[in-house]
Amino acid sequence: NFKEIFEKVSLFAYLKRGNYMSYAIFRSQPINTLQDLSQIGSHNKRDKDAYKSNPDIKLDRIKDNIELVRCEGKYVKKFYEMTKDYKKEHEERQKVVREDRKKSYYKMLNDARNVVADELLFTSDSSFFKDKSREEILRWANTCMEFVYNDLGYTKEQVLHSAIHMDEKT
Repeated sequence: NFKEIFEKVSLFAYLKRGNYMSYAIFRSQPINTLQDLSQIGSHNKRDKDAYKSNPDIKLDRIKDNIELVRCEGKYVKKFYEMTKDYKKEHEERQKVVREDRKKSYYKMLNDARNVVADELLFTSDSSFFKDKSREEILRWANTCMEFVYNDLGYTKEQVLHSAIHMDEKT
């Protein structure tokens, strides 16, 4: 295909001239317990007072973060809202389970250590974001969300929270 060859040659010539090309990073990490979900939520929503584990976070820039999908309240509370039908089913099943085998919904989820949520991260190197306007970054983030919906198959109802962290170095 002529177009593919042209793109490859153009890219090679671009890189050969010493130009730098940014890279894209997409990471998917399963979250296995509600406690982990709670901690990740506190970090992502910037609910903590200090971030010793991540010195790249600049507390004075938290106000610049952009929420693409809002999460009112805590992650675990929203998780329970999103899974209320499953919780109801679990509670119904528990009515016929022997007393010594009964588990709360919370305990069942944590003991199973199945995936309760996925954390998806999209980023690039700092040169990609350098000199980009807020609108350009927002357009990039919306393209990432389109990938989540159209290519990964998540529905909007399944996304608990989405944020652009403008308070970090990259």
